[in-house]
Amino acid sequence: MGCGYHVAGRGASLPKEVRTIAVVAFENKTTRHRIEQRLTEAVVREFLARTKYRIVPEESEADAVLRGEVTSVESSAVLYDTTTGRATTMLVTVRMNVRLAERSSGNLLYENNSFLFREEYEISNVKRPGSSAPDPTSFFEEQDPALDRLARDFAATLVAAILENF
Repeated sequence: MGCGYHVAGRGASLPKEVRTIAVVAFENKTTRHRIEQRLTEAVVREFLARTKYRIVPEESEADAVLRGEVTSVESSAVLYDTTTGRATTMLVTVRMNVRLAERSSGNLLYENNSFLFREEYEISNVKRPGSSAPDPTSFFEEQDPALDRLARDFAATLVAAILENF
């Protein structure tokens, strides 16, 4: 007799018939350049790392199709250095519309039209041009490892939500 507990991220909320999932490139409705690409790639990696599902590029090869639309990405300073007054930690908020549906029937397996991801990140000491103050917008620089961290953390949260059907 089971106790009802299971390992997080290994839930069986998806039907047994679903073995392959197509993750369609997310749409970007924000001004953040290429954020949708990073988030899509991170979600694919997370599914591959945490689940038994085969992830395929073509919808026609999949049992289920995951679609997403990034509706907003916001950042704001939440912690400051008491000596310099400079921002040291940013709160990043990502909002998305997410939908996972069976390909053949169109039945919804997961839908959240207000998926919210929030996390705090320390910012580097990248200076603003002509200033000695850190530049909070540098958090979203294309090559900034913080953006990769954000994408990984976001993907882990989204995949867990889908698997646990929150």
